[in-house]
Amino acid sequence: MNTINRTLASLLLGAAAIASGQAQALNVLACEPEWEALARELGGDKITASSATSALQDPHRIEARPSLIARTRNADLLVCTGLDLEAGWLPLLVQQSGNGKVAPGQPGFFEAGGFVPRIGIPASVDRGDGDVHAAGNPHVHLNPHNIALVAAALARRLAELDPANAALYQGRHKDFAARWGAATLRWERRAAPLRNMDVVEHHKNMDYLLGWLGMRVVGTLESKPGVEPSAAHLGKLLSQQQRNPAKMVVRGAYQDGRASQWLSQRGKIPAVVLPYTVGADAQSGNLFALFDSSIERLLAAAK
Repeated sequence: MNTINRTLASLLLGAAAIASGQAQALNVLACEPEWEALARELGGDKITASSATSALQDPHRIEARPSLIARTRNADLLVCTGLDLEAGWLPLLVQQSGNGKVAPGQPGFFEAGGFVPRIGIPASVDRGDGDVHAAGNPHVHLNPHNIALVAAALARRLAELDPANAALYQGRHKDFAARWGAATLRWERRAAPLRNMDVVEHHKNMDYLLGWLGMRVVGTLESKPGVEPSAAHLGKLLSQQQRNPAKMVVRGAYQDGRASQWLSQRGKIPAVVLPYTVGADAQSGNLFALFDSSIERLLAAAK
């Protein structure tokens, strides 16, 4: 009987130790896949990470489902873009979760957009102008220099929330920063032929990427941000294309391809689908692959 009791006690202690180890891991909920991927780079096995959205969802428009509310309730850290990208769903999500740790202004709430230089800040905001973001263009992750800035800030936040593992986060950030810096130089050399090429985009979600690469945006399929392309607007773009041809038309994988295909066929320019974020396809499974894939697709279209 004593032997049985000792065995049971040992099993219970083991289970408690496993549960304790799991509890010590920071539970990170990212609003978008790119921040989940970055958190995993920095946190390793000291965190658990997931994303509230998938790569094939429009991050502007997400439903705060009960399962997502439950995941938010259990989060230690919420990592989002901010800059009003999630304004249509994140406030409700946080409110419904009842998790004060991840409320705005708390250490458990991290907005990546606050750590990078922003583009596209409007002089004024009018609802008639479409889905305009007062704080600037929120699609900041498509410039790798922004990723580097966010990584440094996120590593500091992880260390703040989990000081026992601060040295690990610092070390993982140092390693990531070195690899990321080398990759950024490689991407910039590889993409040099793209500089000064004219391009039409579906939405303003590619501006950071195209600006970093030195490509010129000469048209947008949406007449206003967030407003689906109209026949009249596409007709104007086609006339413009016939006068001053762009090299390609690009869209994100989560966006409807009909308008870009229409312009591609009539304007006789390639239609390029870019992953936009991590996990959109088999070639974009992590942050490094996201930029590898994006640049190679642009280069292929430019030939």
